[in-house]
Amino acid sequence: MNKIDQLRYLVSNYNIEGYLIPKNDNYFNEFVNENNDRLKYISGFSGSFGYALILKNKNYLFVDGRYTLQAKIESSKNFTILEISKQSIHEFIKKLNIKIGFDPSLFKYSWINKNKNLVPIQENLIDKIWKRNQIENNKAFILTENFHGEDHKIKISKVKKILKISSKKTYLIQSSENICWLLNIRGQDTKFSPILNSSALVTKNNILIFCKLKKITSSIKQFYGKKIIFISENQIFKKLLEYKNTIIGTDQNTSFSIIDFIKKNNFKFKFQNDPIFNLKSKKNVTEILNAKLCHIYDGVAVTKFIFWLKNHKNLNKINEIKAEYRLEQFRKKNLSYLFSSFQTISAFGKNGAIIHYRATKKTSLKFNYNNLYLIDSGGQYKLGTTDITRTVLFGNPTKFQKKIYTLVLQGHIAVHEYKINNKTYGRDLDREARKFLNQENLDFNHSTGHGVGQFLNVHENPPSISKLSNQKFYGGEIVSNEPGFYKTNKFGIRIENLILVEKINTKLRFCNLTLVPYEKELIIKSMLSKKQIYYINHYHQHVFDNLKAFMNKRELEFLKIQCSPI
Repeated sequence: MNKIDQLRYLVSNYNIEGYLIPKNDNYFNEFVNENNDRLKYISGFSGSFGYALILKNKNYLFVDGRYTLQAKIESSKNFTILEISKQSIHEFIKKLNIKIGFDPSLFKYSWINKNKNLVPIQENLIDKIWKRNQIENNKAFILTENFHGEDHKIKISKVKKILKISSKKTYLIQSSENICWLLNIRGQDTKFSPILNSSALVTKNNILIFCKLKKITSSIKQFYGKKIIFISENQIFKKLLEYKNTIIGTDQNTSFSIIDFIKKNNFKFKFQNDPIFNLKSKKNVTEILNAKLCHIYDGVAVTKFIFWLKNHKNLNKINEIKAEYRLEQFRKKNLSYLFSSFQTISAFGKNGAIIHYRATKKTSLKFNYNNLYLIDSGGQYKLGTTDITRTVLFGNPTKFQKKIYTLVLQGHIAVHEYKINNKTYGRDLDREARKFLNQENLDFNHSTGHGVGQFLNVHENPPSISKLSNQKFYGGEIVSNEPGFYKTNKFGIRIENLILVEKINTKLRFCNLTLVPYEKELIIKSMLSKKQIYYINHYHQHVFDNLKAFMNKRELEFLKIQCSPI
């Protein structure tokens, strides 16, 4: 009996007619470890977001626009692929008008609360058929002041004041990244983010941290003293009962299981947004200086990598996996580099059209001339988190490829040069990023930008740049600027820089953090305005000035050419 049939057999034992499986685990982190990736186990889909719906006679996989091609390749044999923006999961389930089971610890209350057809099942049905090894208990570690720039006691004081914590009011935090920011602590619980999986209860006298205790060393306990108490993660419900006489505040994105427990036990509680999301998005002076430094280091690695590619004598001996590995080696030469900030998108030729492509032994293409290579990658440094995409040309491009690259670059420039103020929303910038493509009746099927953490998650919210974003921008935020275009089975083009929101007196502006040259041979100068030409030349001079000291003789000559005026 295959695993889908095994799951259906289990479903038949409950008073339900289907089962819903999300990508995330019970900590709702951006990245899920392999042994908690229930969605991949049941569907084969390896993307970072999606839901599988298993019914008696049919299976559905819901993904967003980034993953439609990938999902069809990986999962269409056993699943019908549906794009979430075109088919709401909730509306789909409502139309079915049947009872669908779900694990309440894996869904946020705000999501589940919309649908009465969803039935909580306390046992996870995937876990009953999937036997796997336990994760190692990797130790947590504390960041020193030269990396965080603000003592955890000051942060806690700010948060307590905003939340109005008292003897009658407590607050439950279920975002691991927010807890890591609050305590200036990091962990090794996910592959691409330095996260300690945890929940926290903020009380008047102390903060209770629920996590795996084997990850907390005696020196960490000693450092925090009696104000921070570490408790086994499986004790959270029992411990909450001790605060039944207080008003417990929590975010609507807290898990359904916890809210359901609070309601069933008649707690006094109120929904209140977690203020840490906004606080941590505004990097302090130390964090900004560190971010700028780590982007110099990252720019050196990526530029050396592109030089290595373009000057390789046997291009056809390189494939996507080998290129991805080589870039990692260039980053590792810097002692402050730790690991990738997400799984690298190393996509040659037609694979570049798959927005979130992942190279495997089966799919990896060999390089050749007269083609494009899209490389989207990032690094985790204690100094900060990076994310960059460049489209690299080998040989001669077509006129269409050059036109597309130039249109994408114009949108990229328009975002950076936008005169932002306290009335600018993410949707305003998204419109700017698309306008040059839209004039040619072209577009791209993903958002233009996401916030980026400081040695935390590479995707952070706020801020965001998308068609529906109503988020404003504040000094100290870091956001990606990444318009693109994708021609199915032909090529993909994306240009991504991370940009810092700088506040000078009362005015805001964007400042590039990413320092890697654009692909000049793909730019059609006649399509550009004088201001766009000035931007490119000014950016390239800035790149050259920051990277030149790190290059050997041949690399320096390459950098001079790449950064020379157009």
